Amino acid sequence: MDQQTFDAVDQFVVETLAPDDEHLRAAVAAAEAAGLPSIQVSPPQGKLLQLLARLQGARTILEFGTLGGYSTILLARALPAGGRLITLEAKPEFAEVARGSIDRAGLADVVEIRVGPALETLPVLEEEGAGPFDLVFIDADKVNTPHYFAWALDHTRPGSLIIADNVVRDGSLADAADPDPATKAQRQLHETLAQEPRVTATTIQTVGSKGHDGFTIALVDG
Repeated sequence: MDQQTFDAVDQFVVETLAPDDEHLRAAVAAAEAAGLPSIQVSPPQGKLLQLLARLQGARTILEFGTLGGYSTILLARALPAGGRLITLEAKPEFAEVARGSIDRAGLADVVEIRVGPALETLPVLEEEGAGPFDLVFIDADKVNTPHYFAWALDHTRPGSLIIADNVVRDGSLADAADPDPATKAQRQLHETLAQEPRVTATTIQTVGSKGHDGFTIALVDG
């Protein structure tokens, strides 16, 4: 198996089960035009997030890492009437691009973008009494994934889902000697989850247009 095969399968899935619409395509185009990195979730991965949000019955969602707003749009569409999504983006220029795409998708009244480093924004959300969130999607700076997960766990409820992206990292997750700080952070996340009685979690490896990676999915038990 090779990347060409992974890409071909992803393309077939997109054409049959997870097609982009004009607003999603426009979000990708706007991000590319603004020079944002092309690291958003793939269409099949985005459809999975949307399905998980619907299955969970999420009314409140917190997203770490807005980028160009692609996953934000998909998650916001899963919300029922009156639902809310807060998305955190460290870079103002990314947030500006995302805001335009979210507005064009008709979701301006559903999505709130908070701009600034998440570790600085979270205390503000704490003061405001934000949460509990029904679903949290963590897709920001990978070295801080364990910190974001810890905060999310304290601001969810039994039955909530917490999902972390890019945890497998081309398989380096299995290498205890890997020096990359992002890989070390994902290993720390897994080791913490193994000892955390409040969650039941697993990690699923994925292959596709984004190569070899995976999600950690945790159900909050109590």
